[in-house]
Amino acid sequence: MNKIAFDMEKYISMQSAKIMERVNRFNNKLYLEFGGKLFDDYHASRVIPGFEPDTKVKMLLSMADEVEIVIAINAHDIEKSKRRGDLNITYDQEVLRLIDAFEGIGLYVSSVTITQYVSKPIVDNFIRNLQNRNYKVYKHYYIAGYPNDVDVIVSDEGYGKNEYIETSRPLVVVTAPGPGSGKMAVCMSQLYHEHKRGIQAGYAKFETFPIFNLPLTHPVNLAYEAATVDLDDVNMIDPYHMEKYGIMAINYNRDVEIFPVLARILKAITGEDVYYSPTDMGVNMIGLCISDDELACKASCDEIIRRYFQTQVEFKNGNIGEGAITKLENIMNKAGISPLDRKVVPAARKRAEETGGPAVAIELEDGKLVTGKNSPLLGAASAAIINALKYLCEFPDDTMLLSPNIIEPVQHLKVDYLGNNNPRLHIDEVLVALTISAQMNPVADRAIKALPLLKNAQVHSTVILNQVDMDTLRKLGMMLTCDPVYRTRKLFHADK
Repeated sequence: MNKIAFDMEKYISMQSAKIMERVNRFNNKLYLEFGGKLFDDYHASRVIPGFEPDTKVKMLLSMADEVEIVIAINAHDIEKSKRRGDLNITYDQEVLRLIDAFEGIGLYVSSVTITQYVSKPIVDNFIRNLQNRNYKVYKHYYIAGYPNDVDVIVSDEGYGKNEYIETSRPLVVVTAPGPGSGKMAVCMSQLYHEHKRGIQAGYAKFETFPIFNLPLTHPVNLAYEAATVDLDDVNMIDPYHMEKYGIMAINYNRDVEIFPVLARILKAITGEDVYYSPTDMGVNMIGLCISDDELACKASCDEIIRRYFQTQVEFKNGNIGEGAITKLENIMNKAGISPLDRKVVPAARKRAEETGGPAVAIELEDGKLVTGKNSPLLGAASAAIINALKYLCEFPDDTMLLSPNIIEPVQHLKVDYLGNNNPRLHIDEVLVALTISAQMNPVADRAIKALPLLKNAQVHSTVILNQVDMDTLRKLGMMLTCDPVYRTRKLFHADK
């Protein structure tokens, strides 16, 4: 059983109570800007073992009758088909996925808001698609001088020209498919309209990271920096909190930089000083629910190294600047770690040196290291998975889970009928073949049933794996890194 560093029951209780306390402070109407991911928060689950990817949703479900959700999406992101990198879907598709996911578990999605609305065919088609399915859609507009010209922003020419979002519940969670969607602007616009209507609504912010009550260089907070090097986020001591209360709290640069403007906007709307620091705005209780700090530190250091390799691959693919690698190296130095601290890295590289070709290493939960190399039948990743399943099932090394007479027809199909250049089976193809074999072969059946035991296993490849293998490893819950080396010199057919 995987080790746990987080008390989920305590978190759900403390977090929901903290949010409802803030709702009550503002006369039973709070707009909560929800940063990060509500679903699929795999970063949090990796750095704090025991924090499940859907923990925040479970927390909201504990007060579902009080909650409604507004999803914000920037019109320019729709127009540019901006994509969510981890799922490789566009932001507008992610909005639809989120609606289905929220409603599928019993959370109420009241509307979608298009921020910085401009009339473009793709934007208007998205709006019509939602309206045809009986979802309310609101339009918010670009405000000249935003966010610094407070006099214009807090006026009928600013927030006043935005459409007022009809809400009916005390807690309005404003979320989005990704950063830059305009969540804070939606919250401030709503506060303006509510106060014009005599409703003394309030605002608060939920961000999982950085964790305010952990030290600046705590590995959990450093792992957040590692995850956001492309956004230029930097953790820092909240100077406003220190000045007001004499207490050290950790925040990040964007919230600290925008705070003076946000404080002025809130005062212009409400007529009073609502918050004295960025930390004051927050409601996150996650740091008070870490039950095993040592384990969380280790998991976070592992994540930093994974992010280092990921950034190297992104640079190799031309998707990120070299400065990001330097930042990751600096973060590793602060944490006192090296890429070689990831045990699968030297294991895979040693196997590659021995065989003269690509290799993959897997570290299982008990610390066992298994490797795989290319063969005429299987790619290195597929071979490593087969070897890991043999170990988990306590099969001898010479056990044949898949015979050549099963693999070869699949290769024939790939190359001769589907036009692939690489005959070796990818992981998903191996698993399909193994599943079919399991109907007649009890050994294969046992191997398939052992697949859940691969969850949270560490994986390293000495070459950049193809997207199919990467996606399959992710679906299995395995944590992959790759050396920034292309498997082949081919450009278009590299993965085929």
